Amino acid sequence: MAQTYSWPWVEAEVAETVEVWNRCAGRPPKAGPRYSPSEQQRREKAYDEALEAVEREVKRAPRTKAARIETQDRIVAAFARFSATALGLESEATKLLTDDFLPVGTTLARWARRFDETLSMADIIQACRNAWTACGLQPLLGAKVRITPAIIGYSLLYPYSDNYLDDEGITAKEKLRFSERFRSLLQGEVLSHMNRREQALGLLIAAIEGQYPRDRYPQVFECLLAIHQAQEQSVAQPESGGDYGDIELLRKSCAKGGSSVVADACLVHGALDEKGSRFAFEWGVLLQLGDDLQDVRDDMRRGAITLFSRAAASGRPLDNLAVQLLNFGEEVGASMDKLPNGAGTLKALLKMSWRSLIITAVAYSHEFFSTGFLKEAERCSPFRFGFLRERQARLASRQGLYTMLFDIFLESEGDEELQFAFSECTGRKMSTCPPKVGLLFSAAPDELRYSGVKSR
Repeated sequence: MAQTYSWPWVEAEVAETVEVWNRCAGRPPKAGPRYSPSEQQRREKAYDEALEAVEREVKRAPRTKAARIETQDRIVAAFARFSATALGLESEATKLLTDDFLPVGTTLARWARRFDETLSMADIIQACRNAWTACGLQPLLGAKVRITPAIIGYSLLYPYSDNYLDDEGITAKEKLRFSERFRSLLQGEVLSHMNRREQALGLLIAAIEGQYPRDRYPQVFECLLAIHQAQEQSVAQPESGGDYGDIELLRKSCAKGGSSVVADACLVHGALDEKGSRFAFEWGVLLQLGDDLQDVRDDMRRGAITLFSRAAASGRPLDNLAVQLLNFGEEVGASMDKLPNGAGTLKALLKMSWRSLIITAVAYSHEFFSTGFLKEAERCSPFRFGFLRERQARLASRQGLYTMLFDIFLESEGDEELQFAFSECTGRKMSTCPPKVGLLFSAAPDELRYSGVKSR
């Protein structure tokens, strides 16, 4: 039976998730793989070999379309070697990454640039992360991994909405005004005097509604309104966050993260059953809390209050919270195992990625953990923590080179079928948009051009 995603439903899911989170406290983490220093060094060598191979390919600066596509193939092969040796993945898992998830990211990136050439690489990668989550849900819910117009539309909402709401230079009043109008668009209303950001949002919502008409798939839009309300509460948090207890901070993170991934899951079929929506909500909370741990340093700098930033600011080591998060990840994995669909390889890969997210966040935020905890956590990482931080700094110092790599993967041999589907989905709703918005798209079977909308 289909769920109804009202705000009371979200609050009930939050309450259940808080209970799961609390059960994860005060117990040791489940034993995972352990790596000796010599094993870590062997994997680090494979990491560097792959990194150097990629950098060599990029520095050759292929000029023709054919050459760039050949370069893509060689880089993917280097990534496959890295996955097998440095990450210890079996061939089936590596194939899943290179044949399914990598094409999702590159297709989304190409569409993002066609939609708005001013979107930054960071904006597009942010959208890709959401698309990977949505497409990771597809086989777990009985569907084939594939990018769709609705997934493109939902994923690209983030650079236009979340980034605006997270901008420290914009006042709370301006953010709330934007949020009110954004809600109206999600409700299917036609706005007058739309600025460029609102026009972009209108087109992306039209892409979702073109695939999932509002009258036939109400769950999709209930989910979008749920994540919107959770985001609104998050925007209001900085001014009053100091008054919140840890449970209230946790509840807000659960609402935001959980409702976001439930929306991803709903885009697979347009509706969910109870088991699917419960798992998606828990996965979203896990990703949100993992992001909060990753961002603890930046959150402290800008005064954003989360469970992790508050504990760190008070001088408390984050050891116990990190262990609790690892245990919560095990609970989410157990929920995933109960789903009837999805190959064991995919489920194992997702579990590994969740654990890696947490362990790597510990490595990067090492100053917030005790020495003893870091020593034990490092044994759970295929790479030494110092190595990870050094490579992070190296990648940050070579942004120009990796921008070139990003551009190489924007080259395509053609995805006209998706182009036509996206233009069809958007075109169906153009009559409900102001004339100025309707003129932004000019579609033909082999090409879809976007003009006028800017991200700022």
